[in-house]
Amino acid sequence: MRKNNSRIDMAFGSFRRNRMAMFCLWSLAVLYGMAIFADFICPYSYQDEDRNYSYCPPTAVEFRDHGHWVSPFVYQRDLDFDAVHRRVYVTDLAKKYPLHFLKNGRLFTVDAPGRCYIWGADARGRDLFSRIWYGARISLSIGILGVAISFVLGLLIGGIAGFYGGWVDSVLMRLCEMFMMIPGFYLMLALRAAVPENFNSVQVYVSVVVILALIGWASLARIIRGMALSLRERDFVLAAKALGFRI
Repeated sequence: MRKNNSRIDMAFGSFRRNRMAMFCLWSLAVLYGMAIFADFICPYSYQDEDRNYSYCPPTAVEFRDHGHWVSPFVYQRDLDFDAVHRRVYVTDLAKKYPLHFLKNGRLFTVDAPGRCYIWGADARGRDLFSRIWYGARISLSIGILGVAISFVLGLLIGGIAGFYGGWVDSVLMRLCEMFMMIPGFYLMLALRAAVPENFNSVQVYVSVVVILALIGWASLARIIRGMALSLRERDFVLAAKALGFRI
């Protein structure tokens, strides 16, 4: 007996068969996972700094010592200046700092004064690897919250327009067209200009989310409205109307 799958099952089945879509899904899952568990994965806090390591290049993790395999460690690196006063970091082979795993609630770390900068350090000696993944929490959450708000607005307005039709549909679709006729870049600049400069970081974060939501909801609303209009003409809806149900 053939199993009757719902439209949701068919949609997910088609999605799973698309290799590029699955690759993107797992890539996003890794990025969001790294951002969520940044406190555990990153060796330092985003505020941890050491001015002695300003603009330090990436640290090499060593696995061999005098030709023998050993536990991973890093060498001490000291800041110096060359003949033309450029920053250079000199490796001190006499000072080694072993990597500690699952210590102090971190995946890996080294004892002070040793430092392990996987992707280097910024101007104030802060670990770029740690700061990128801590910052990813803000960047990735802005995108998903903006899409969520845009989806709710598009679903609500498009659903109302498609369900009621008539003048309600006309008014809501003209509103959507007003947003769609403005290029997204200029609309974003106009909305950002309306945000006061004295906002704190939380208020700026909310403002950016709202701006992104207002840019993308109109096109989604038109798609939802078209789907609602097509559903109104389906056989089961016409049959319900013929039976006297008010739809």
